[in-house]
Amino acid sequence: MKARVLMIQGTTSDAGKSLLVTGLCRALARRGARVAPFKPQNMALNSAVTADGGEIGRAQAVQAQACGLAPHTDMNPVLLKPNTDAGAQVIVHGRAVGNMDARDYHEYKQIAWRAVQESYQRLASEYEVIVVEGAGSPAEINLRDRDIANMGFAEAVDCPVVLIADIDRGGVFAHLVGTLALLSESERARVAGFVINRFRGDIALLQPGLDWLAQHTGKPVLGVLPYLHGLHIEAEDAVTTHQAEKRGEVLRVVVPVLPRISNHTDFDPLRLHPQVDLRFVGSQQPISPADLIILPGSKSVRADLAWLRAQGWEPAIRRHLRYGGKLIGVCGGFQMLGRAIHDPLGLEGEAGSSAGLGLLDIETTLEREKQLRNVRGMLALMNAPLGGYEIHAGVTTGAALARPAVYLEHGEDGALSDDGQILGTYIHGLFESRAACDALLAWAGLIAPQTPEYTALRAAGIERLADAVETHLDMRALTRLLGLAHEHAESAL
Repeated sequence: MKARVLMIQGTTSDAGKSLLVTGLCRALARRGARVAPFKPQNMALNSAVTADGGEIGRAQAVQAQACGLAPHTDMNPVLLKPNTDAGAQVIVHGRAVGNMDARDYHEYKQIAWRAVQESYQRLASEYEVIVVEGAGSPAEINLRDRDIANMGFAEAVDCPVVLIADIDRGGVFAHLVGTLALLSESERARVAGFVINRFRGDIALLQPGLDWLAQHTGKPVLGVLPYLHGLHIEAEDAVTTHQAEKRGEVLRVVVPVLPRISNHTDFDPLRLHPQVDLRFVGSQQPISPADLIILPGSKSVRADLAWLRAQGWEPAIRRHLRYGGKLIGVCGGFQMLGRAIHDPLGLEGEAGSSAGLGLLDIETTLEREKQLRNVRGMLALMNAPLGGYEIHAGVTTGAALARPAVYLEHGEDGALSDDGQILGTYIHGLFESRAACDALLAWAGLIAPQTPEYTALRAAGIERLADAVETHLDMRALTRLLGLAHEHAESAL
């Protein structure tokens, strides 16, 4: 039997599509449905390595976890990773196929569409339910031609669509009605209802608006999700800068928000850590004093290094080290610590070389083939066990590698400076392992670190989101849309 399909589209970016798909996937899995997530096309710099050795958007990896599945490249067959304001690296079935600007990618969409169809067909033959996430908004009429991300996909597979809007932004009814008005007649017909996200306050005060919306559009409001304070679900792309106030002795950690920062979810365990005061520093913001500076991953290392210099980070880092502060470079940040970065093929911009910060005796050359793998090993500090993943095109050489930062099952990684102040590594997810996080925080100066179990925090966030979906959405209506068997619709109610 072919899978039942429901697609979640949003009136805007960051309307709550990823959250709703995650919550629905978990709620349906609780009911015994064999469910899988799917996003035909994603544009994000937060990515994950899959069980089949490819690369997909991190949101789809979280959604896979909500389903109780290992992430697979079929769950996100097309991933676009922006490396300039006008272009992106195009990843198909987990592998980079090249850099394209918007016009080139528009022509490439016919090939991308075939990849989407192949992945969808494989999932549809294996799972009972597929919950699909759209991208951006279906009302972007300039992108309607050859659309593979929103209504173009929904029309092709003939699935119902639920439209979600964020009331916290303001203008929620205008967003919903305006989006409908910009759809074609057949597209409007397949919108089965609305979900309003991030509501604060008394629902009774919203009810007249909900009644008007249903009457005006002829489509039901399937639920109103509350603003879930303190909810932690790894972000698809946007950097979460909110930081809860920490009491007592804390370690001060500063991370620059590079223009092409990638996999900033690396720092979620620190943001949630009760003993860590994590600060993201953006453009033109003062560089606050810190015990630890972390240079994050980057999709355009040379350009982001130039940005760092223009923002005054180079003298700030050298001053930080003179006064005994610690410095970590992760992936692209590790490459920045060396003497030079070479991009002879122009993989991340114009071909050429850039001088690095010169803090480690290494050089990096970007190569076409990416290194993609999940890893396990041991941190050189305190022999702490760790797990994580690699996503990088750089090959790094140099004398500093003789003192590695990490010992992996397949070999050594990174470098630890002779004075013990600087650590560089290609491993993402360093802080997700409790023992490794404790070791790194102790190295950076935190007395008696007590790191929470991050995987448990992540799982709790998914469960809390599913609880909200079960409580505040019309699950009977949603399961009817999916044509699920009676036992799925009624179990766990």
